[in-house]
Amino acid sequence: MRRYRLGAHTKTDLKVHLVWVPKYRKRVLTGQVAVRARDLLRQIAIEYELEVITGKVAADHVHMFIGYRPTQNISQIMQWLKGISSRVLLQENAHLRRQFWGRHFWARGYLAVSSGNITDELIQRYIEEQEGEPIVDDSRFRIDPS
Repeated sequence: MRRYRLGAHTKTDLKVHLVWVPKYRKRVLTGQVAVRARDLLRQIAIEYELEVITGKVAADHVHMFIGYRPTQNISQIMQWLKGISSRVLLQENAHLRRQFWGRHFWARGYLAVSSGNITDELIQRYIEEQEGEPIVDDSRFRIDPS
C-alpha cells in the first residue's frame, strides 16, 4: 500500500535516487568506514525527516533512495548528507585525512533522479488526450481553449 506524507493541506509522495562518490573516486568506503558512513547517513536522514527507502554503500560510491518533504530541496538534502558525513568521517579517521586534504571527502557533484508511480510517457499521453483543440500549434506545450 502506498504511504503519503501528510501536511496541513497536502499529500505528497516525493522520492529521489541519489548517487555520489568520494573525491578522486577512491575506494575507501570499506570495512569500518563503510559501516560508519552508512550509520551517519541514517542518522542524518532521521534528523532531517528523510525516509530512507533503500541504500547501498559501495567501495567507491553511495546510493540512496529517499523520500522527502515538499519543503526540502535536493541540493539542500545533498548538503546535509555530504557535508555532515564528510566532517565526521574525516574527524574520526586519521588515514582519511591524509588521503583527502582540504577537508573535502566527497567529490563535488552528485546524481539525482526523481521517482514516481507513473512514467514520463504516461504523463505525456494524458496531457495529449485532454479535451479541446490547441490554440497554438506546438506539439510540446499546448494551450487548452477555455
